[in-house]
Amino acid sequence: MTADAITWLIVLIVLLVIWFAMAVHIVTQYERGVLLRLGRIQGLRTPGLVIIIPFVDRLRKVSLRIVTMPIQSQGIITRDNVSLDISAVAYFRVVDAIKSVLAIENVYAAIDQIAQTTLRKVVGQHTLDETLAETDVINANIRQILDGLTLEWGVEVTLVELKDIQLPDSMKRAMARQAEAEREKRAKIIAAEGESLAAAALGMASDTMMAHPLALQLRNLQSMVEIGVDKNTTVVFPAPLMSTIGELGAFLAREAAAAKAAQPPRTMTGRTMAG
Repeated sequence: MTADAITWLIVLIVLLVIWFAMAVHIVTQYERGVLLRLGRIQGLRTPGLVIIIPFVDRLRKVSLRIVTMPIQSQGIITRDNVSLDISAVAYFRVVDAIKSVLAIENVYAAIDQIAQTTLRKVVGQHTLDETLAETDVINANIRQILDGLTLEWGVEVTLVELKDIQLPDSMKRAMARQAEAEREKRAKIIAAEGESLAAAALGMASDTMMAHPLALQLRNLQSMVEIGVDKNTTVVFPAPLMSTIGELGAFLAREAAAAKAAQPPRTMTGRTMAG
């Protein structure tokens, strides 16, 4: 073979290699290939080996896996005029590869922008307490709004979650004071309920003791046993109040009479006799 023939053979081999590299594509299991021929849609290509015509066909690979997209923090004013900084995260996936190629230029950028505006819109319709307590409702509302828009693009939003809610420092202090006051209120209510139950129990006990006088004496004896623990030298003799006062008065009278009788009689001094 001449040198020119060898050169042309080498050029032909190189062109064949380039053509083969441009014509052969591999579509993975989690992808679908959208084939465009001279700008017209030709349908989907399933996973596997796909051969196209170079410079005539164009194959767009679309991933069907779920995409995690963080929604950057948004400054939002709630319905009760409280300023919040809220960030979220959205999960979506392509369900129609052809629509995702033909209906919109950049699916990811479009969903990011629409998710930010929807987040501000939905949270702005709720108060602060609703935003903190009803996050599931807010997540469902955001997802419903996004689905209504993105399904036309061949994209389904599977989940939206509020990730972080930042409150102003003044609001944090106010909420802390509110929580403290709420706990004090509950403590006072519990104490009042305890006093009420104790008073009711004492009333029932007094009724029982009135019906059974011996029960009071038994209770007094039990109190003496409790007082005498730990080597206590104090001895208490319980008795009814009125009888105790009467006995005490009689005891004091007897003691006074005994002391008066024990005093010696007075004698007259010499000076008085002389007088």
